[in-house]
Amino acid sequence: MQFQFKFNKVLSIREREKDEALELYNQSVKRFEDAAEKLYELLKKKEDLESLQSERLLSGLPVQEIRHHQQFVGNLEKTIHHFQKMVMNTRSQMNYFQDRLMEKNIEVKKYEKIKEKSKEHFYEELKQLEGRQMDDISIQHFVNRGN
Repeated sequence: MQFQFKFNKVLSIREREKDEALELYNQSVKRFEDAAEKLYELLKKKEDLESLQSERLLSGLPVQEIRHHQQFVGNLEKTIHHFQKMVMNTRSQMNYFQDRLMEKNIEVKKYEKIKEKSKEHFYEELKQLEGRQMDDISIQHFVNRGN
């Protein structure tokens, strides 16, 4: 007799759902990392520009160049603000997919636990059946010996 888990198809479906959730989570992590990296680059660029501007102001700078720099920094700040929103959105998506992955993982663990307990129960019954068969054989052997 071989063990047959009655929820094997359900378990395989849950495992596939968990794998899909893991893939979605990994994609969301990648999107978050890309957005955060781009935001970091923009902030670094702004910091470098501001330090360069303050150095150049000490040596003297035409007003037109100061205006141009301020306009450029203003546009850069708008881009930074856009990427800050993007980072927040991708972080919330990443957290959502992480929660879904954890739920799927818990479901799979439940079915694996059911399978494990069912298997233990099956082998315990099999052991008892073998014990009864051995008892029957022993009794038959004893009765045949007596005759």
